[in-house]
Amino acid sequence: MAKRDYYEVLGIAKSATDAEIKKAYRKMAMKYHPDKGGSKEDEEKFKEANEAYSVLSDATKRKNYDQFGHANPNGAGNGAAGGGYSQYGGFGGFDPSGFNINMDDLGGFGDIFETFFGGGGSSRGRSRVRKGADIEAEIRISFEEAVFGIERDFALLKMNQCSRCKGSGAEPGSGMKTCPTCHGNGQVQTEQHTIFGTFASAQVCPECHGEGKVPEKKCTKCHGEGRLREQVEIKVKIPSGINDGQTIKIAGKGEAGEHGVPAGDLYLHVRVAADKRFVRNGYDIESEVEISFPEAALGTTVEVETIDGKVKLKVPAGTQSGKVFKLTDRGVPQLHGRGRGDQLVTVIVKTPTKLSAKQKKLLEEFSSDKGWF
Repeated sequence: MAKRDYYEVLGIAKSATDAEIKKAYRKMAMKYHPDKGGSKEDEEKFKEANEAYSVLSDATKRKNYDQFGHANPNGAGNGAAGGGYSQYGGFGGFDPSGFNINMDDLGGFGDIFETFFGGGGSSRGRSRVRKGADIEAEIRISFEEAVFGIERDFALLKMNQCSRCKGSGAEPGSGMKTCPTCHGNGQVQTEQHTIFGTFASAQVCPECHGEGKVPEKKCTKCHGEGRLREQVEIKVKIPSGINDGQTIKIAGKGEAGEHGVPAGDLYLHVRVAADKRFVRNGYDIESEVEISFPEAALGTTVEVETIDGKVKLKVPAGTQSGKVFKLTDRGVPQLHGRGRGDQLVTVIVKTPTKLSAKQKKLLEEFSSDKGWF
């Protein structure tokens, strides 16, 4: 019997996009799959859809098919040789690599494909190094500590590697034995019943966690877990120039993994206390200094507090309230960089609130001379 046109099989136009091809195939696969108990005709339609999709989903094969049709041996796949549906509950010799399937597009069916076909085009389901959980904590430091940096011990309650068994789970002096559950394979065979049939798959052994061995005698401190919850002291180095709200990642200081696997990471959120003398603005520090009206008019030298200590600031005669002076390189060190910001000092001319009779008379005389302003 002559093969039907692949576009006709999937019910799509020859101008169909990859997404439309994929959508049409999914619809037919769900409708005619043999595990749904359909007729022999439904099974044939399912095979036919598989064959059409294997060609049209591949750019090269589709191009050849569009040019030569079924006559080109490289353009069309052979449904039987390509691994049609097996009566024994699976796809006999089926190679999912020929299908450009995005597992996320299949919703719940994506997990099924990943489990039984090695993950297809998705990164999920592939083997990866297990590690302990990442954790978050908060540390509070002073304004000066944020500017200059600090190293301190930080107390943290977390799952920590057992100091008695060093994470192995075995009592010191005892050995390891072959896992009785998986017989040393590290995996156990399970069966899963799905709409695609009954599939056998290998899962990580729940007893030995894939190691193939278990302790002959469990550690008396952690009871074979290789870790336990306890308070630990972690030496933390806060870099100079760090700002409020920034986070430091400390690799390997998170939760200890089970049975000796690597620990997760610690994410430490830094909170910087406010300082009544200074306000930080980027890498600059802002502050204020008060002077009297006569000092502003005649000029003066005042002591200004900086993060490095007190320095003298010369205020010229006639300085107005709100005037800003810059103290170069008296600001915050640049984080992971060179140089420092500046300190910006705002001069506040203090107006007296109580005057003696003499002071009041002098000011009245002064203000009567209109040439001063």
